[in-house]
Amino acid sequence: MFLSVTPGFAQKAEDKQQEFAAHSKKAQDYLREKRPDLAIPELQAAVALEPDSLDTRANLGVLLFFRGEYSEALPQLRAAVAMKPDLWKIRSLLGIAERRTGDEAQGRIDLEAAYPHLEEEKLMVDVGLDLIESYAATDDLNKAADVIAQLLKLRPTDPSLLYTSYRIHSSLMAESLLSLSLVAPESAQLHMAIAHELQRTQDLAGTIRNLREALALDPRLPGIHFELAEALHASDDEKLHAEAVEQYKLAVETNPNDPKAASRMGDIEVESGDLAAGEKDYRQALKLQPDSTDATIGLANVLLQKGDPGAAEPLLQKVIAEDPTNYLAHFRLSAVYRKLNRPEDAKRELDSYKKYKDMHEKLKSIYQKMSQDTGEKAPTK
Repeated sequence: MFLSVTPGFAQKAEDKQQEFAAHSKKAQDYLREKRPDLAIPELQAAVALEPDSLDTRANLGVLLFFRGEYSEALPQLRAAVAMKPDLWKIRSLLGIAERRTGDEAQGRIDLEAAYPHLEEEKLMVDVGLDLIESYAATDDLNKAADVIAQLLKLRPTDPSLLYTSYRIHSSLMAESLLSLSLVAPESAQLHMAIAHELQRTQDLAGTIRNLREALALDPRLPGIHFELAEALHASDDEKLHAEAVEQYKLAVETNPNDPKAASRMGDIEVESGDLAAGEKDYRQALKLQPDSTDATIGLANVLLQKGDPGAAEPLLQKVIAEDPTNYLAHFRLSAVYRKLNRPEDAKRELDSYKKYKDMHEKLKSIYQKMSQDTGEKAPTK
């Protein structure tokens, strides 16, 4: 004996399907009219009729999410992800909603799962920033630094990303300095780190003092002669300038493979009028580091002074292509174009020089003002 579905049951199922279709259609119509407030009740009614409808759950969750109703969005987003775990956009919104409602642990799990699969730039940035915020809250700064580096490749001039990068790396720097001061409070490395902090706050005397102490503690500390030479050379004291030359020479002697030291020696040779020795130093620096900006600009300057502006031009163009804000390269290129009798190009490069030099000076004044306003001072020991 076979049982058959009663006409009444079949009719109810058909009515339910028709009602679901009607609510879904109304929701789509309202969305086309950009009325999510009216679409949401229709989708809620549709979900009540067909709880297993993936699209309906996902659409309702997304609308509730972007209306800021995270608690109401959660069950819809979770249901959609449970039905299809590789809905990465939906899962990323789920992770953000979970964090917004206090479930930090699960929110991070979902964000970490979704983030690598996202392709839409804006969503990647939004999710990445949320993930960085999660990492920063638990001091997972290295993970945060990895994410912000990825986002800056997408938007290298985005102020919010640049600020986030500054904040994360400042925290990393402070954390490293604290760790160093705890494990090696009397070390040459700590004095060198303190010198870098003092240099950042424009305290040249403190920078030199700490570098001298680092040198006294460990004369073979990598980079110490070069770092001290740079600080001494930045001073207005002629005696310190003379000492800087000796430190640059020691830097080259102790590490002949240091392109920065070789390039600085080139600068010194050129300043003293020995173009041949300067060119040799610059070419040695470029042999060690082909993309050395300082050595490239220095060599271009030597070629210009030797009467070969045509050879200097491509060197300076290469530097500017890699860093359009390098004002010294613009200045040198302006001189090159004057020699080549190209006045319009010379004027353009001179204007760029003034523009980017002004930006550099403003940034310098910002650091000085920050130091004055906050009273920021690194330990001077």
